[in-house]
Amino acid sequence: MSDESENEVDATGERRELTAGLAVPEMDCPSCAGKVDNALERVDGVVEVALNPTAGTATVTYDAERTTEEDVVAAIEGVGYEVTGGRSNGEGSADGDGGGEADGGSGGVAVAPPSEVWTTPRAKKTWVGAVLVVAGLLFEFVLTGSNPAVASVLGAPLTLADVLFLGAVAASGLPVVRGGYYSALNRSLDIDLLMGTAILAATGIGYFVEAATLAVLFSVAELLEDYAMDRARDSLRELMELSPDEATVRREGGETTVPTDGVAVGETVIVRPGEKVPLDGTVTEGESAVDESPITGESVPVDKAVGDEAFAGSINEEGYLEIEVTSTAGDSTLSRIIELVQGAQAEKTETERFVDRFAGYYTPVVVVLAILTAALPPILIGDPVTVELAGYPFVFAADWGTWFVRGLTLLVIACPCAFVISTPVSVVSGITSAAKNGVLIKGGNHLEAMGDVDAVALDKTGTLTKGELAVTDLVPLGDADEATLLRRAAALERRSEHPIAAAILDRADRAGATDLPEPSGFESLTGKGVRAEIDGETFYAGNPALFEELGFDLSRARAETDGGVVTEGDAASESRSSDDGAFGEGTLAALEREGKTVVLVGTATELTGAVAVADEVRPDSKRAVERLRELGVTRVVMLTGDNEGTARAIAERVGVDEYRAELLPEDKVAAVESLQAEYGEVAMVGDGINDAPALATAEVGVAMGAAGTDTALETADIALMGDDVAKLPYLYALSHTANGVIRQNIWASLGVKALLAVGVPLGLVSVAAAVVVGDMGMSLGVTGNAMRLSGIEPESYE
Repeated sequence: MSDESENEVDATGERRELTAGLAVPEMDCPSCAGKVDNALERVDGVVEVALNPTAGTATVTYDAERTTEEDVVAAIEGVGYEVTGGRSNGEGSADGDGGGEADGGSGGVAVAPPSEVWTTPRAKKTWVGAVLVVAGLLFEFVLTGSNPAVASVLGAPLTLADVLFLGAVAASGLPVVRGGYYSALNRSLDIDLLMGTAILAATGIGYFVEAATLAVLFSVAELLEDYAMDRARDSLRELMELSPDEATVRREGGETTVPTDGVAVGETVIVRPGEKVPLDGTVTEGESAVDESPITGESVPVDKAVGDEAFAGSINEEGYLEIEVTSTAGDSTLSRIIELVQGAQAEKTETERFVDRFAGYYTPVVVVLAILTAALPPILIGDPVTVELAGYPFVFAADWGTWFVRGLTLLVIACPCAFVISTPVSVVSGITSAAKNGVLIKGGNHLEAMGDVDAVALDKTGTLTKGELAVTDLVPLGDADEATLLRRAAALERRSEHPIAAAILDRADRAGATDLPEPSGFESLTGKGVRAEIDGETFYAGNPALFEELGFDLSRARAETDGGVVTEGDAASESRSSDDGAFGEGTLAALEREGKTVVLVGTATELTGAVAVADEVRPDSKRAVERLRELGVTRVVMLTGDNEGTARAIAERVGVDEYRAELLPEDKVAAVESLQAEYGEVAMVGDGINDAPALATAEVGVAMGAAGTDTALETADIALMGDDVAKLPYLYALSHTANGVIRQNIWASLGVKALLAVGVPLGLVSVAAAVVVGDMGMSLGVTGNAMRLSGIEPESYE
């Protein structure tokens, strides 16, 4: 598969840069990517190269005046890696097979297409080699009487079994030797070079059994690793396949089916029951329940009607919808998710960087030990020496052949493949699993960091609460009535984008207040309220602290009393207001104690009254907080700009360890810093916009409800695509488990390699054991362990 796009034409019009996306399935480790990178660097005209071995893709930008995609493909295949897809300017495949699309119409290469591992030319050669080895072993050790000499080389006889072994080396070993040759050209000390050298050396000194066994077993190991990596890429492909390739568009009075890439913004697409929404847009006709789980991870369908937003990749369940397209295929929410997941795969974590540095020392050291193991003992040891270890005798003899084979065995163990892939396969498995459940993690470093957080700071509005505010109480003062209070409050809030403003305007609309005056001189007072002129007089709407700054004494109204809680709807009662223009004793305190936000309205000298607004707590908030503690989070803290009473009421309902109220944006930053100083690493969860400074300050910033929100998708480290706070425990559990899997993979790889390396000089580890256990076994083991992450799913709290 491929994606071609014109990037640049210089001032003279002579330079034209194209970007080719190529699928290279066999490029599945950093050393493989290193060889491809070196090969592409030698191609004149290649401008930029981005390789993703975990996904098996190469994105190459080149100057079309100096080279072609065919040259790029030839360079990659020249170092032994088949390119299974590629197009040049839409004219077909560069390699003739078409490759197929695997990006789901996302507009870019995301993952190599699935390959038939067991029927490739490499696999067929491996099976031939395996049959020849089995036949050779049969004649060598069972049918010895039927194993005649059939030829001779330099005077040395070759038996029938030897010929069969050499045939196995030719069938299964030549691809390995060829890969080793390219590695040598690129000065890459990788598995192909090590194995190719071992096979040639063993064949050269007449150790045909070892050479054939090594060639066949290593080829089988490579096929198994390719298969395991292909399965690991399945989760990526599932994400790519969410986006439809075609759309039904209304054009010229009729309907026509076209590729999604060919649909322009403003056109109308038709989505019938059971079909996927092809592109982001706004519903213009029809009603239906839509399954948005591919985007938000929410399993409950969302009702859509005229004016509602619909996301590409979501599934129309029952009704007929017409949707006006608001973004092209490459700019849809799903496309951005795919692009960000792809970028997250390519980004190396600190653990990966450490592993790469370690592998850079590990391999050369073990290679040197292999050479010394093969050469020194025969020189230094004269007569056989018996050494007793743990009660077992080990005989060390000056046998060149024995020590040469042991040196070859160490050469096999020198390959760090399992160790190197242990982290990236875990990261990819975790990130793609999260994406399918509506959690977008924008890098492996954020995945690791989330699993290590000690404290979680939660914004209140829109996180622990639904963020859907509604007016619950109107408390007019003096000569004002509820209509006057509502009219002034709505007029002041007309130009505000705050959720409280929306709630007041909604209440005014439902009350039939259509003649709202137009405010002038509007000014937003950050963290306090708003100010504007209405009918030539300056009015304010804001929290009690704003009016205390203006000189009002609200101590009596904000004082706690011994009376009971006043129920909603008693706004006109004497306990809440009085005729002299002052609030009754404890009025504001009672409202705040009920978890309501109080907005006062008035001028600098006279209060019109108070508007109480409440936000409903999410039903899963309490259980989510409890679950975070159960999973190991030390401290869960609520940070809010709301008043003390509201904050305390919400905090008690959801059960956080601590709350901090009346915080301005800079105060939230300070709160996060104090939590970092006291507890360690902190994750901040907010809306991704208003809480941006605090999100940036925390080790991990998590944005709620990011679907369709460009700012949240771009700024947050992790984005919860839906408004589901229950995904937080899932995110922490996934990240924490991923960190454990990464550590298990790394230490298991190192431990097994170390044990095998110690056992080689003692004669306890054969070449076959080194390949089967140290190479194939560990690579399959770390990949399988990483795939466990795809089985972690969000809990249901219903």
